[in-house]
Amino acid sequence: MQTRWIGDRAVSAIGLGGMPMSIEGRPDERRSVAAIHAALDAGVTLIDTADAYHRDANEVGHNESLIAGALASYGGDTSGVLVATKGGHLRPGDGSWTQNGDPAYLKQACEASLKRLGVEAIGLYQFHRPDPRVPFADSVGALRELLDEGKIVRAGLSNVDPEQIRQAREILGDDLVSVQNQFSPAFRSSEPELYLCNELGLAFLPWSPFGGITRAAGLGDRFAVFAEVATAHGVSPQQVCLAWLLAKSPVVIPIPGSSRPETIRDSVAADSLELSAAELLRLDAA
Repeated sequence: MQTRWIGDRAVSAIGLGGMPMSIEGRPDERRSVAAIHAALDAGVTLIDTADAYHRDANEVGHNESLIAGALASYGGDTSGVLVATKGGHLRPGDGSWTQNGDPAYLKQACEASLKRLGVEAIGLYQFHRPDPRVPFADSVGALRELLDEGKIVRAGLSNVDPEQIRQAREILGDDLVSVQNQFSPAFRSSEPELYLCNELGLAFLPWSPFGGITRAAGLGDRFAVFAEVATAHGVSPQQVCLAWLLAKSPVVIPIPGSSRPETIRDSVAADSLELSAAELLRLDAA
């Protein structure tokens, strides 16, 4: 698989998003572990998780623990795998999502993630979602302290706007390496952030590239041109979607969520799918 960069770290051009393995509707653990192992077999070296990827209030960090266990049970070398996690988003257990950007909380959350992942330093730690009750600079300042303390190696942001990216850049400098925002055929309002990441050389990690867990399978039904291009190439609309994203900029690294070996294998195959300029224009216009 081709590689792309997150700061000074080369990773697979397509990563694996772990959220579907741990929230509502999640499969049994064996299938999730098989999906992670299939991703590793296919050359995936970026796995995205978060402490908020869980279902019940008493299982914070479920996905982090699941991924750590799957890496430990994998028969091959996993030293080249970058596990990216996030803090600052919470799930009380009633299906809702809340925020806590308090610096003390973020540092506490990072410590807990370190233990669940079983590492001395987290390769990429991202502030999951800005908290309107806390000055953004204060939250990012916690990442600066975690970097200085050696608890994290690289820092990133998620669900942010261009002004917040520039503000974080002033605080973190070159240690800010990534932005993880929603981007898909149905959700393109993060284009300003994508363009800014391209300008600054920051990795842009589009989450929910197929439009969300419950809508991923129907991507081709909702966007006919993706299905038409897929038919022309003999591939899935999801592969076309990922190839379209990869073509937008060399800083784009999609992280499609998956909990089945066959879906992550299909996603990874997008790495070798070449779309023509005319096809890309059609997809952009969809």
